[in-house]
Amino acid sequence: MQPHCKKGRPTSRFFLLTILCLAVSLPAAAWETFGSEYQQGQIVPVAEGIAHPWAVGFLPDGRKLVTSREGPIYLVDNDSKTRLAGTPDVHVQNQGGMLDLVVHPDYEANGWIYMTYAKGDSSGTVPALARARLDGERLTDLEVLFESNTVTSPGRHYGSRILFLDDGTLLMSIGDRGAEPMRAQDPLDHSGSLVRLNEDGSVPEDNPFVGDDRYAPEIYSYGHRNIQGIVRHPDTGDIWVTEHGPRGGDELNLILPGRNYGWPVATLGRDYRTEEDFPDARARHKEGMEDPVFEFLPTLAPSGLAVVTSERFPAWQGNLLAGGLRAERVMRIRIEDQEVVHMEELFHGTIGRIRDVREGPDGYLYLLNDRADGGLYRVEPDS
Repeated sequence: MQPHCKKGRPTSRFFLLTILCLAVSLPAAAWETFGSEYQQGQIVPVAEGIAHPWAVGFLPDGRKLVTSREGPIYLVDNDSKTRLAGTPDVHVQNQGGMLDLVVHPDYEANGWIYMTYAKGDSSGTVPALARARLDGERLTDLEVLFESNTVTSPGRHYGSRILFLDDGTLLMSIGDRGAEPMRAQDPLDHSGSLVRLNEDGSVPEDNPFVGDDRYAPEIYSYGHRNIQGIVRHPDTGDIWVTEHGPRGGDELNLILPGRNYGWPVATLGRDYRTEEDFPDARARHKEGMEDPVFEFLPTLAPSGLAVVTSERFPAWQGNLLAGGLRAERVMRIRIEDQEVVHMEELFHGTIGRIRDVREGPDGYLYLLNDRADGGLYRVEPDS
């Protein structure tokens, strides 16, 4: 398989252990403060007592919305949090529940809040996209905009991250659903793909497969296992995603329209059930499939992805921040010419499993931790 960047580029597939030895790590007991190569500061609780928080969105007035995988959406205002009424009917099982949330970029004009969740019942679920408006402490005008086209029963690998693009469309990730990995190679199945939609859920006319009956028209890219981090770099326009691999093979990918990202035909991961390479993965690289820009070793279990633009963190500007569930850390990733050139671990063991990483409109960084008594935390640099 040919890489998607220029030929002869230096490889960035190297063990993180080599890089991480350069990083300044923290004792787990001192989670209130952090140190790094260029930055010191504090991690401050904003809202706690949220069961398995999954995503945080920011309202123009400074309030925040936090989803709980157990179903609720909380409105966080200073030190208080309120559970909203009027949320969608969510099926909570295994990895499914209330998932991502993004405030529309033009919220002040239209009032829309977008969310993804597991829709269905114990017999099977689909990842769904909905939008609603906030009226006091209640969601109103709820509209279901999109549902994945295949019902699945395992309750795993929902993907479900949302990214608005500058042209008014949005991307939504859909995992392979954990049942039959080869579904990610079926271009008529939404499982294991990124779909691109208009903000009302309709299909953009310029999607890469519109008019080709061999593909579902919503699909923007496919061959993904489970994307749970997605961001657009404001300086380059590049769309970056992080996605889970099995027992290794976590990936950082640069998304290009219409491309096949290989899962499960080309992967570094190993089958959970057999501990062996996937039988279809005869090689890590296959012709016609995109190589990852970076493979995380050891496993990161990536979830949440942000790009730093804030002047509060001048040494980190332009860097990606990738959350890690299993690794219980955030990886700061510096990219040049679409290559990883440096990486540093941050906040290791401070608040546990990192589910989401976002930069707020106030310039601070925000973290969510995945635990039964989880919370929202703000990263504040020393002045």
